[in-house]
Amino acid sequence: MEQYLTFFSNHPILSIAWLAIFLMIIFTTIKIKMSPVKVIGTQELSFLVNKENAVLVDIRDENDFKARHIIDSRRLAKEKIAKNDFASLENDKDKPIIIICNAGISAQGVAEKLIKADFNKVNVLKGGINGWISAGLPVIKK
Repeated sequence: MEQYLTFFSNHPILSIAWLAIFLMIIFTTIKIKMSPVKVIGTQELSFLVNKENAVLVDIRDENDFKARHIIDSRRLAKEKIAKNDFASLENDKDKPIIIICNAGISAQGVAEKLIKADFNKVNVLKGGINGWISAGLPVIKK
């Protein structure tokens, strides 16, 4: 224990940095656990689509969407997202909604906007379309 105290007193900046990183990890973990947005894998996506008629919402650019997308997914333009215009999804408020982006990162922000707009069951596809394709699952190419 004395060695730790000596280290902390000899390296205060490094000690503060480690403490900050540790606290950020704890905060992020708690935030993820408490979030109403659920991150799901490809298997859960298939289950939700087949059993609960989930709605797939692709938020990628139009060119990316046309190049390849999951069967029956709908594209939601970034302009509509920026304006919180979710009118095209109003009829599906009570269905599970799965947000799809390229890698599963930018979808989180859109999912949080949908939660604020009173959508009940919002999910994000882990790994996005890239995760779907790397799992060897089918896409539509136009």
